[in-house]
Amino acid sequence: MSAAAPPLGVVDAHAHIVVGDLFAGDDALDPSFAELRDVTGRARLFAGGRELTSVVGEFIDPARMAAEAAASGVDHLLVSPWVQLLPMQLPALEARRRCEVQHAALARLVASDPKRFSAVGAVPIDHPAEAVAVLSEACAAGLSGVELAASAGNYLGDDALEPFWAAAEELGAILFVHPATRGISLRALDDHYLWNTVGNPAETAIAGARLVLAGVLERHPGLRVLLAHGGGALPAVCGRLAHGQRVVAAARGRLREPLESSIARLHFDTVTHDPSQLRRLVDDFGSDRVLLGSDRPFDMGDPDPVGTVRALGLEPADEAAVLGTNAARLLRRT
Repeated sequence: MSAAAPPLGVVDAHAHIVVGDLFAGDDALDPSFAELRDVTGRARLFAGGRELTSVVGEFIDPARMAAEAAASGVDHLLVSPWVQLLPMQLPALEARRRCEVQHAALARLVASDPKRFSAVGAVPIDHPAEAVAVLSEACAAGLSGVELAASAGNYLGDDALEPFWAAAEELGAILFVHPATRGISLRALDDHYLWNTVGNPAETAIAGARLVLAGVLERHPGLRVLLAHGGGALPAVCGRLAHGQRVVAAARGRLREPLESSIARLHFDTVTHDPSQLRRLVDDFGSDRVLLGSDRPFDMGDPDPVGTVRALGLEPADEAAVLGTNAARLLRRT
């Protein structure tokens, strides 16, 4: 029998949302980049003039999102922006404004329905000083942290980000690391959807490894970093990274502690599409480090994340942790 429901119930820590305010008024995005259109009575997202067909669930209407989640056994959504709406490679003022528009809407959503919604926002990570200020403002407005594109800031390994890591640790902000979808530019990834199935996990692995080997998690052990898609390829190369640290001077980075100690500070969602791999993730990193996720509303998401977790046959306390207790702890909602 499964354990009792955690404080927020079952929490989906990986669910994306598009804020309608980005498509209206003075702050509206360039329609050639992204726009909302009415399609048979519902708003649909178009990117580069083409409908985003990878979206197979609700993306825009929070009430519909919550209803779809509830139908799959999820009580609470930790929503994050569609990664293409993170302010990447933009001037500082434009990047800040894109964050502010999303944060205002997300803060209203969380304040109006805290039982069903929490949210992380965005920061202009290409401009570290601005990123610190925007992160502080987002947390003060009621957001729980921010989403970071894995390939931003030289795959999160830029030394200029040190003030940002310090601020995030002090604020207790959740840092949700998500691939930017085209963070690795290789022609070989253009075919067969490999930019997603292989490129995205590789991008996340690079960012995770750089966070570790740059000593970020060692210097800031209180950081709350959640890696999308089960950490991507990072769990598969942990042994190789650790061996490199032990035997090759160039592979040690600035890490003084064993690599395993820093990696143990990371959190992972459950979007692996492989029950054996997910079980290994729980066994290797601990049930307190894995959070249920769906990657809704995309075609590469898990349509039944709760069933995926329950099928693992975990001990009741471990199952409850993955289903929601871990997320409630990170959200400070225990």
